[in-house]
Amino acid sequence: MMIMGGTNIGATLVMVLVALFSLLSFEPMVVEARPPTVIIVGAGMSGISAAKTLSDAGIKDILILEATDRIGGRMHKTQFAGLSVEIGANWVEGVNGAEVNPIWPMVNKLKLKTFLSDYDNLTSNTYKQAGGLYDGATSKAAFEASDELTEFTTKTSISLTAQKKEDISILAAQRLKHQVPSTPIEMAIDYYNYDYEFAEPPRVTSLQNTEPLATFANFGEDLYFVADPKGYESVVYDIAGQFLTVDKTGKITDPRLKLNKVVIEIQHSASGVIVKTEDGSLYRSAYVMVSASVGQWKILALYQFDMSVYTKIFLKFPYKFWPSGNGTEFFLYAHEKRGYYPIWQQLEREYPGANVLLVTVTDDESRRVEQQPDSETKAECMKVLQDMFGKNIPEATDILVPRWWSNKFFKGTFSNWPIGVTRYEYDQIRAPVGRVYFTGEHTSEHYNGYVHGAYLAGIDSANILINCAKRRMCKYHIMPKGT
Repeated sequence: MMIMGGTNIGATLVMVLVALFSLLSFEPMVVEARPPTVIIVGAGMSGISAAKTLSDAGIKDILILEATDRIGGRMHKTQFAGLSVEIGANWVEGVNGAEVNPIWPMVNKLKLKTFLSDYDNLTSNTYKQAGGLYDGATSKAAFEASDELTEFTTKTSISLTAQKKEDISILAAQRLKHQVPSTPIEMAIDYYNYDYEFAEPPRVTSLQNTEPLATFANFGEDLYFVADPKGYESVVYDIAGQFLTVDKTGKITDPRLKLNKVVIEIQHSASGVIVKTEDGSLYRSAYVMVSASVGQWKILALYQFDMSVYTKIFLKFPYKFWPSGNGTEFFLYAHEKRGYYPIWQQLEREYPGANVLLVTVTDDESRRVEQQPDSETKAECMKVLQDMFGKNIPEATDILVPRWWSNKFFKGTFSNWPIGVTRYEYDQIRAPVGRVYFTGEHTSEHYNGYVHGAYLAGIDSANILINCAKRRMCKYHIMPKGT
């Protein structure tokens, strides 16, 4: 029996979850003779983190069902033009602060190649829609105005929270100052401040739950770009290798991990759980931990949680034509259409001599780009680069466009905190339903959207399950709204 808070919202959540995890009559099939205590759905960072936490607590009879042919989830490297690049998570965000980001020691333990991202010189690297760089005075004034606006919205957020006022959007806070970004350069800087971090615009993003941002307030303001042949996903493999059997090559051979197992139905009752996969297999357990993405399970749709879409497009050229050296890694393109190929990164430090650029788009632009041929995307990128650097630049020889939104197992890249959702509703989303538990970066109390959020959420959710399975402390208490 759970304590859900006794509100209409809580009751609605239960009804939605009952619809998702319907008590269906499965056709009789043979299930495993010795069922595990816990089935974990999904082998991304949060699922593997939860599994290790359970194992460390003595619950080793687990079964991990992963829909794809690999572990790591949205941490995924791929080959592009002879390079190993990250199409999903790429940065360790929040380093060198008062607290240690738990991902940072793992990255250093594996000796992954990382590079401090330096955004400090953007005032000298902001380009007009046509006609090259903005002059220094114009660019400096625009960035200073943006800094003042951000300072105002942060103070507004702190004040509203202290007074226990209702949440507003970041855009609403900007309107309070009568300073809504509207010119191409203002919109480009605003995109860099918000969309580049949250993958959705200020009009739909919560003010009180994003300013100040816990990741940077707690762990530090530095960001490190991971560019290593082993891949950022090797962190997940290293965690998995601490409790799953691996062979001499490091390949996971443990029968407790089953790949290509797409979970389609979960039946739960007071006596246990049965999980059905797409191939018709049935698996029985005492509990199930669902770590699949928000986009797949639709649980957070009740609170208008979107799976935002963040797309990193890689382009390779026969030779470099962009500025290089200190202070030139990132540059902005200010277009009249907000979010149109706005943030570029040259990767000369990360991949010396490779002549590769990375451009980021998000939200509607990501969805648009995913639905058109790569040749059209390349042509659009080339036009933007010609606007910045002139007509006589070489044609890109290769392009890589990740398609997270189109992937049926992900339907996006990470969650974004919408307007009006408080810790109260968020805690309800994380709350177990009977023997069904939930984890994932979207259930992280302070760090949704981040790798460390996924890792910490796996630990937190596993501990909730451990309290029930080992200590018979199965009531999940939710603090009253407004506390």
